Amino acid sequence: MSDTPQLIEVRILSLPVPILQRAREHGDGMMREFALIQLSEADNHGVPRRLLEVADELKDRFSGFTAGTDAELAAAEASAETEIDLVYKVPAEISDACIRLGSLLAEADEYCRAGRHLLTLVTPPEAVSFRTWFLEEFVRQVAGEDPLPWPAWRAAHPD
Repeated sequence: MSDTPQLIEVRILSLPVPILQRAREHGDGMMREFALIQLSEADNHGVPRRLLEVADELKDRFSGFTAGTDAELAAAEASAETEIDLVYKVPAEISDACIRLGSLLAEADEYCRAGRHLLTLVTPPEAVSFRTWFLEEFVRQVAGEDPLPWPAWRAAHPD
């Protein structure tokens, strides 16, 4: 019996590269600030620490499954493509991880709204929509649903 998990194909269709880049820039800024807060605060169980821990856990557990797709995405960014289709081959447990990450990111936005320590603003609506769609695609497709391209999702979920 093999320890290799059965992989599920998740297709991310019509991913908007410029929106991904803006969402990533915001997320990277928030994670940097959360890392600084974690170093300076006694609260070792707060939102910054939990989000950083989950981010590290997901990177450790799933980066081996996403390396090829990440390289395709980096090439699309380097060539200034505006849209790309990606295929991830991931274990089914990624669904639960995406749900957990989405919940923590929403909690992080609330933490940012409180504004006690952060320079980073709450995630812009466009980036929230993008991350919701992106994470939902993993959850939906692991559950056996067909992929929903970004333009179709946006049409069904106007701001």
